[in-house]
Amino acid sequence: MSTGTANRTTFPLPKRLLRLGMVGGAGGFIGPLHADGARLSGRWEIVAGALSSDANKARDAAAHWHLPNDRAYASYKEMAVREAERADAIDAVAITTPNASHHQICVAFLERGFDIICDKPLTTNLADALDLVERQRRAGVVFGVTHGFAAFAMVRQAREMVLAGELGRIRQVHIEFTQDWAVAPIPAENRGGSWRIDPQRAGPSFTTADIGVHAHHMACFVSGLALASLRADLHVCGAPKPLDDTAFMQLRFEGDVPGTLFVSQAATGTNCNIRLRIFGETAGIEWNHEYPDLLHFNRLNEPGQVIVRGPGAGMNAAASRFNRVPRGNPQGWVDAWAGLYTEFAIAIDARRSGTQLRDGLLAYPTVVDGARGMKFLEAALESHRAGGTWVDCRLDV
Repeated sequence: MSTGTANRTTFPLPKRLLRLGMVGGAGGFIGPLHADGARLSGRWEIVAGALSSDANKARDAAAHWHLPNDRAYASYKEMAVREAERADAIDAVAITTPNASHHQICVAFLERGFDIICDKPLTTNLADALDLVERQRRAGVVFGVTHGFAAFAMVRQAREMVLAGELGRIRQVHIEFTQDWAVAPIPAENRGGSWRIDPQRAGPSFTTADIGVHAHHMACFVSGLALASLRADLHVCGAPKPLDDTAFMQLRFEGDVPGTLFVSQAATGTNCNIRLRIFGETAGIEWNHEYPDLLHFNRLNEPGQVIVRGPGAGMNAAASRFNRVPRGNPQGWVDAWAGLYTEFAIAIDARRSGTQLRDGLLAYPTVVDGARGMKFLEAALESHRAGGTWVDCRLDV
């Protein structure tokens, strides 16, 4: 186990545990996932929360999470005001609520100078997302967005190989993300699922907003290319619902690089299957979320390689920082979230202490990435409504 531990020290060691406050978390699975990732990173303690919009549920959840009574808040507004008054205030707030509430909650904490960690999609419309970009710049705080899949060690390995030119010039980018939990009707008691198909809480899209923005971010993050335009066709392929559960898209990245995106939460027989393929002039790579410790790397006219996660043996230093255990001991989704919360913690600690971090140390998704995700979403909806026309996706922020 010593090898895996040693690799974690390639990130700066924490001076103290940072104090994290949670908004949301009493229902669904995302809030506890944030908490698990934060704790596993070894850089956070959860000290405060407004865990539900229902005051009784918030109180009960706070007791379950062992939060002190004076930091178990009935609302996010109360939490923002009272935490700002404390000498031991939270260092950052994690926002894990339904999409439509993200903007107002972020604003409440930004106005008081708190660093922000917000679930995706950032907002329900581009105007609100751009407003958060501007507010973050004025406040000068760290604002991270939880595209947790981007913190898998082998996703970072793929990104570093592309950036190092090991594939040559990129010629194609393909991403797909499939699940099947929306094939059957989603019952009202499924709190984590029912709000996602409610336009009042989710916004104008279900699947394209829920996992399509993940796919968009991963394709751009690993390829290093911004999305320039798309044409989209959205469907309901599972039980009837008011919002899309499947999307097919043609993509065009900067430099006129073509690609495809396919997402569905009504793909029967799939679990949580993300497949990324990038083809360049001289080589191609492929990563599959269901086998996250493996990265396929194939040079033109040469035997294929499988790079296995773990220290050394083909992994570069930037990716090795995300190794939590030695090769042969599997890492999973919570480990990826721990990596993401490690990066958030380092950025927040550096801002608060006035420490200058070296270039390239961190690559966590930011509020700007969140805004680009909203531009992608609105372009997809516009294209679909227009019968699949090409729509510009470029966003200068």
